[in-house]
Amino acid sequence: MRIVVLDDYQRVARAYGDFDSLPEADVEVVHEHIADRDALVAALQDAEVVVAMRERTAFPAEVFERLPKLRLLVTTGMANAAVDFAAAAAHGVTISGTTMYGNTKSSNTAELTWALILACRRHVVTEDRALRDGRWQTTVGSDLAGSTLGVLGLGRMGTQVARIGQAFDMRVIAWSENLTAERAAEAGATLVSRDELFAGSDVLTVHLKLSERTTGLVGAAEFAAMKPSAVLVNTSRGPIVDETALVAALIAGSIAGAGLDVYDVEPLPRGNPLRGAPRTVLLPHLGYVTEASLRGMYQQVVEDIAAWQAGAPVRVLAPPA
Repeated sequence: MRIVVLDDYQRVARAYGDFDSLPEADVEVVHEHIADRDALVAALQDAEVVVAMRERTAFPAEVFERLPKLRLLVTTGMANAAVDFAAAAAHGVTISGTTMYGNTKSSNTAELTWALILACRRHVVTEDRALRDGRWQTTVGSDLAGSTLGVLGLGRMGTQVARIGQAFDMRVIAWSENLTAERAAEAGATLVSRDELFAGSDVLTVHLKLSERTTGLVGAAEFAAMKPSAVLVNTSRGPIVDETALVAALIAGSIAGAGLDVYDVEPLPRGNPLRGAPRTVLLPHLGYVTEASLRGMYQQVVEDIAAWQAGAPVRVLAPPA
């Protein structure tokens, strides 16, 4: 049985997942992203099992059509908007997921959110570069205490971020389409209107799931409504924020800065305007990249494959609603 593991940038898949325990398994691990579709199909030829890292690699109908031997697609996470579930079913491909963090209760994305918030508000990257160039104290930071944290999406991750905001003595406000005042209060936040969220936030952090409804939700009108002193942080999904509008807002000074861990296209292309945008802190989608998270994911990947081999697949994903 040929198994191909995609996008193992850190070269930890074999160390964290016991692939050797799988009977008659020929495992190939790919350490670089394969963006070209023909190259991807060539790399996956004869594979019965493919392991995909979240939504990094798209699996549309065309790919399933060109991989007739594929029978199991394991995706890290319990949802994947880059997979055509109907095409997978039509070609007899089972899709299993992982709970991302294995058996841990990791808050790694929430932690990274705060790393970006602090980096933006205290100009950490700018001062690091200035110091290395021989300059000393080139910026003035902004206090978190007494300022307003706006949370766009108050689910599990947004709630963790909100509670940390309270520890910094920030006022926390939140909005999402179905959020109630009671649910917001449980997280230590105040429910506000959509307009109030953008206008009132000193730090606006995005924690929504990507869907047709949320794609492009933060665009030119929202940036125009924000304070010129506000910063945007997105550790959720890139397409929720209109990248073109964000770059324009940064160049115009409509907002003070942005901290990003996610993008429309990943890895972020070399020519993407965000790379040259001012007052940004850009990370290569590190929100989930911790030892505990990756170890838990790859352990569950092996469990998924073993269960499928035994004829009783686990963590089988249903098409998105």
